[in-house]
Amino acid sequence: MIRFAAPNCQNCPSYHRNLLHCCSHAEIASVSEEKTSEHYDAGQVIFREGNRSAGLYCVHEGKIKLAKLGGDGKEQIIRLARSGDVLGYQELVSDTSHSLSAIALSSCTVCLIPRQVFFHHLHTNLQFSNALMQLLAYTLVQTEVRMLHLAYKPVRERLAETLLLLLHTYGTEGDSAPFTMAITREDLGALMGTTKETTTRMLSDFKQEGLLTTKGSAITITAPQQLLKIATQFD
Repeated sequence: MIRFAAPNCQNCPSYHRNLLHCCSHAEIASVSEEKTSEHYDAGQVIFREGNRSAGLYCVHEGKIKLAKLGGDGKEQIIRLARSGDVLGYQELVSDTSHSLSAIALSSCTVCLIPRQVFFHHLHTNLQFSNALMQLLAYTLVQTEVRMLHLAYKPVRERLAETLLLLLHTYGTEGDSAPFTMAITREDLGALMGTTKETTTRMLSDFKQEGLLTTKGSAITITAPQQLLKIATQFD
């Protein structure tokens, strides 16, 4: 983990996508002075399950997984995060320890807004608190849907849905080029709720069907509409 000069909140290209868009220019300037910023390489832990939250984490850039270890030691990826997302707000509101670990999937820059700054805005900025409630509700609904699909959808449909999740989370809007992302088969399996071996076998099937191509750990989606039909077959 490398310390460096924190990005400026006022110039952050993603701040309009998170809770800070509810703050005034003066409030954003104050947050920028109070926060710290860290760089993480792929595989490094940003915060760990069971630890107390230090504040609100804002993803300046990079890809992050929110994961939980089961009793058997296997990892289950619950959510993904990208530039502009905020993390750790559930634990701050409920005053509990982290229920998930945040781990970098790529090189990341993450800013940390201290607890006291977060609660100051929560108590004094009605727009901020309303946006936080909406975010909590949205996250709960999305997590419930994902868990339901993991429990009831066949593996083939889950793989199609997971590939589309990667596309929608990390793809560039309006980009006509096929979406490509490097991801380990272990992480892909943890997103699908299945084993690395099953994931690898299903990817091979999709490749033969012309739905995607692979090169090392990189996966290129070539037929997103066909994946959508597979993913929603039993909806």
